[in-house]
Amino acid sequence: MAENQTSSSSSSSSSSACCSYSSCWWNSSTWWSKLWASARRVRDLNDFSPAQTLSVDEDAVMVRKFGAIDLVLLGVGATIGSGIFVLTGTVASTAGPGVVLSFLLAGAVSVLNALCYAELASRFPAVIGGSYMYAYTAFNELTAFLTFAQILPDCHVGAASIARSLSSYLVEMLELLPAMKGKIPSWMGVGGKELFGGAISINILAPILLLLFTVLLCWGVEESSALNSFMTVIKVVILLAVIVVGSFEINVSNWSPFAPNGSKAILSGATIVFFAYLGFDAVPMSAEESKTPHRDLPIGILGSLFICAILYIGVCLVITGMVPYKLLAGDAPLAEAFTLKGLKYFSILISIGSISGLTTTLLINLYAQARTYVVLGRDGLLPSIFAKIHPTSHTPVPSQVWVGVAAAILAGLFNVDSLSQTFTVGSLIGYDVVCACLVTLRWEDKAANQGSTKWLSNWQEGVICLIAVSCCGFGIGLCFRYSVPYIVWLVTALIAVLAHIKLHYCQVYVNPPGFSCPLVPFLPVIAIFFNMFLFAQLPYAAWWRFVIVGIISLVFYAFYGQYHAKLASLNGTTDYHSLLA
Repeated sequence: MAENQTSSSSSSSSSSACCSYSSCWWNSSTWWSKLWASARRVRDLNDFSPAQTLSVDEDAVMVRKFGAIDLVLLGVGATIGSGIFVLTGTVASTAGPGVVLSFLLAGAVSVLNALCYAELASRFPAVIGGSYMYAYTAFNELTAFLTFAQILPDCHVGAASIARSLSSYLVEMLELLPAMKGKIPSWMGVGGKELFGGAISINILAPILLLLFTVLLCWGVEESSALNSFMTVIKVVILLAVIVVGSFEINVSNWSPFAPNGSKAILSGATIVFFAYLGFDAVPMSAEESKTPHRDLPIGILGSLFICAILYIGVCLVITGMVPYKLLAGDAPLAEAFTLKGLKYFSILISIGSISGLTTTLLINLYAQARTYVVLGRDGLLPSIFAKIHPTSHTPVPSQVWVGVAAAILAGLFNVDSLSQTFTVGSLIGYDVVCACLVTLRWEDKAANQGSTKWLSNWQEGVICLIAVSCCGFGIGLCFRYSVPYIVWLVTALIAVLAHIKLHYCQVYVNPPGFSCPLVPFLPVIAIFFNMFLFAQLPYAAWWRFVIVGIISLVFYAFYGQYHAKLASLNGTTDYHSLLA
């Protein structure tokens, strides 16, 4: 009888709990309030600890192997791909020798973003996370997760696209051998074997390359770093050779007229070549593998960007001086320029440079992508398997394998080139968020500002101003793209200026220890504005991708992330130390 009563009581309790959950689920106000509370969780900067691996085995942590030079080479390796061998000619064919100014303008905007990254990398504890971690601290959990979600598709599609390009270059190099000429099937690496009307495109070599790189990255950071350093040195030496040898073939008359199609062609060119500077944001993802991260991460970020800018501008000056700009519209402008000057052997050297560039870009893409998964796994926003570090190799093997396999499937079965035009969305969003994070983290006494008795706190007013600047940048970009009347330009620019004035005079800014970005908030605001200006120049498919990924991410967070996040919410901030106890 007692057992029956116990059973009945247990059943009743279970039923009651089930009903309670059900009523909670259907009670929309309760569910939305829970979602809103979860989304607003934030971390305090002082709550971070390098020991946050959340691993049972103390040996299963990443090891600090990278010095400043390694980080510079990592940044250069991630940034310089095959684009420099193609983009220079593509833009020069319309902007003329003014392509140099296009690279200068794009480089200037990239430097503004890099300064923001450098300060935050120096200011935060030596843990991985990058833009995700900065957003978690400056804004909230939902903003951090959405930032990660926008970057995620770019990484997967980008890796698959780069792998396909690399396989094509390798096949072309093999076909230089007489015995291999015309004997390598399309499904092996060039283009791919199309099936079902092009819905499937079989490529065997690309996934093999991805799996090989995945094995190398799982093996150890020293081995992958050695390959990156070796290949990066090769491509830098080749670019220096292009500049030095090409300088002896310059005809100064080819630089006149300098801007044949006016300033608009130069500005349009800047929106294209800006994406040649993407990649330095991979450096902060090595924070837990850097020997002295607070000193070396800023050096790696800014040093790699400076080297890339010098090489880009040098190549542009040489190539536009060697031949008339109208002859640079082909798929291989550098090789074509040297061929026209009787230096055909240089085309082989340039192909080697392209292969080196693609190799390092792919390697660092996979490296940084896996570490992004690690930090999401640690925080519970993704399954905890992604957070595991191998005790022997000290690498995130589960995350690395997932990243490699996912990219291999995409590269092996689909022609992702059509999607590659959209994989700059995440980088621009990430840059914008990081610049905004720097501004908000410089505000004095954020907690006091949020607790203001005004209808809007100072902090909220500041965030609204940052959003206004971002929207104005996008609006000016649309005006430029669609030739809108100048009165619209003027009104939009005026709103941006007023928002900046509000930011400058209504907030108190403090200077952090370590590396400090100058002229805050002016420089970060300019970066935010131009990032969104560039976003407005992306194809429509990129905008749709942004919206669709955002919706999917919101749904995932609402039904998984908010319930599995390991961070405990306490008065709007996170007691992170309690999770590490």
